Amino acid sequence: MLKTMDSLVLIIDIQEKLMNALNHGIKEQLLTRAPKLVHAAKILDVNTIITEQYPHGLGTTIEEVKSELKEYHPVEKTAFCALTEPGFSETIKSLGKKQVIICGIEAHICVYQTAAKLLEEGYEVFVLKDLCASRNKVEFECAMDLLSNLGAKITCLEIVLFEWLKTAKNPHFKEIQALIK
Repeated sequence: MLKTMDSLVLIIDIQEKLMNALNHGIKEQLLTRAPKLVHAAKILDVNTIITEQYPHGLGTTIEEVKSELKEYHPVEKTAFCALTEPGFSETIKSLGKKQVIICGIEAHICVYQTAAKLLEEGYEVFVLKDLCASRNKVEFECAMDLLSNLGAKITCLEIVLFEWLKTAKNPHFKEIQALIK
């Protein structure tokens, strides 16, 4: 079960040009759901880390996500696996979290490689299927299957939010519930 005190949100490369390469339906889903994840994490005091793959060429994180962050300090990377960027693995370890909720673009490249490495390093990984995307549906499904086979838990935004809350008596219940209505 997810616990807010053990959780970390890792948003991989939800950037302008990568978003523009997605089909309209998936793009709209990310535009509406990703900010909700970030907002909920802020309410529940769950750390959020943002990565950006070569932002000079692919643009920065979309404004809808940036505007929900307490602070905007993305980790710039060129490696597909974020954990192979200098200092990134140490940053995650320093937070002392065991559970990583991961989402982003492209599911079959940067999300897949980062999640696989997190699993290898002993983290419990929750992949938000409804907040991951690839340009190609076959590659997306292949990434979800591979990650599931590696031991990642394939889940979705509402499951994570309600696992964090645990009960309707949670003092943040109404605030979180309002995000998904």
